[in-house]
Amino acid sequence: MFWNKKEKYKAPQVTDANFNEMVSSSEVPVLLDFYADWCGPCKMLSPIIDELAEAYEGKALVAKVNTEQNPGLSQHFKIKSIPALFIINKGHVQERFQGAIPKPNLEEILDEYLEGTDEKGRLARNIPGEEE
Repeated sequence: MFWNKKEKYKAPQVTDANFNEMVSSSEVPVLLDFYADWCGPCKMLSPIIDELAEAYEGKALVAKVNTEQNPGLSQHFKIKSIPALFIINKGHVQERFQGAIPKPNLEEILDEYLEGTDEKGRLARNIPGEEE
């Protein structure tokens, strides 16, 4: 019945105040979604981010940053257009994406970071001078 609907899982919100605690010191890979409430593509991406946050809970941190409420983070990451997605691993920004990215692509990216990285959080394919 409609009144017994399960509450939808919401991705955690990262703010200027809790960024260091949630992201910088994270032991797991982080996918950050920079968005605004008025942004059409952000609204399309929002349920995907929420689904990924639930699916990867405990394995990776999938979180959102409202650019209008957190100008410090927006300025730090030089956000010029949204949605903007960042992969942060071991305290370092590893990848940056602009626009809405399909869910299977985001899952593939997160899975690659979960499979293993070097001490700086880079994927093996991104390490200069290393051959496979």
